[in-house]
Amino acid sequence: MSLTPKFLTLTAMSGGAGAGPRGPYMSFITDRNTNLLIRGGLLFSVGVFLALVLNLLQVQRNVTLFPPDVISSIFSSAWWVPPCCGTASAVIGLLYPCIDSRVGEPHRFKREWSSVMRCVAVFVGINHASAKVDFANNVQLSLTLAALSIGLWWTFDRSRRGFALGVAIALLATLTTQLLVYNEFFQYTSPDFLYIRSWLPCIFFAGVITMGNIGRQLALYEHKLLQKTHQD
Repeated sequence: MSLTPKFLTLTAMSGGAGAGPRGPYMSFITDRNTNLLIRGGLLFSVGVFLALVLNLLQVQRNVTLFPPDVISSIFSSAWWVPPCCGTASAVIGLLYPCIDSRVGEPHRFKREWSSVMRCVAVFVGINHASAKVDFANNVQLSLTLAALSIGLWWTFDRSRRGFALGVAIALLATLTTQLLVYNEFFQYTSPDFLYIRSWLPCIFFAGVITMGNIGRQLALYEHKLLQKTHQD
């Protein structure tokens, strides 16, 4: 009789019989602020990686002309480009699921990692097309990339709020790029639209949709993990 209360006390402290150790570890992984930091860090890393890869594609075609030695030295005067892209990716990836929760309509369309990976592959492909494929003129290139970007949204998103956010952020990013080019932080070879290439908003739009999908999938994974933790 005297062993029963002690056994119940130890079971409660350990999170239940057979549940394994919980305590500080489970509190850590279920903390909302910690999860936001983890998701933000992952999105930042993905954004930096994609920025480096896509910049190499553009440099190979001599589309962008950064200050000297930007590729060979991380301490060059354009070192700020990948961190800025990573920060923007983190903000976008956290913003999409946040707005979904605010409007009370979770995004359910193609919510699996295989779909997200295909979205990333299509986004890289669109950038590859802008760097490698020779078009008759910039208007044809811009229209083609616009169609591909909208196709990416239709294939992997299809939400009106996702489209509206993509357009708004793409326009803001284009305006920011114009200001940076105007102030000679970097420059585009053969610009055809206010110091920059006319197809750049299409690339920004596709990038926003891609990072939004990654952010939504990370948020969904976190939600499922928390549900499983509470059930256990």
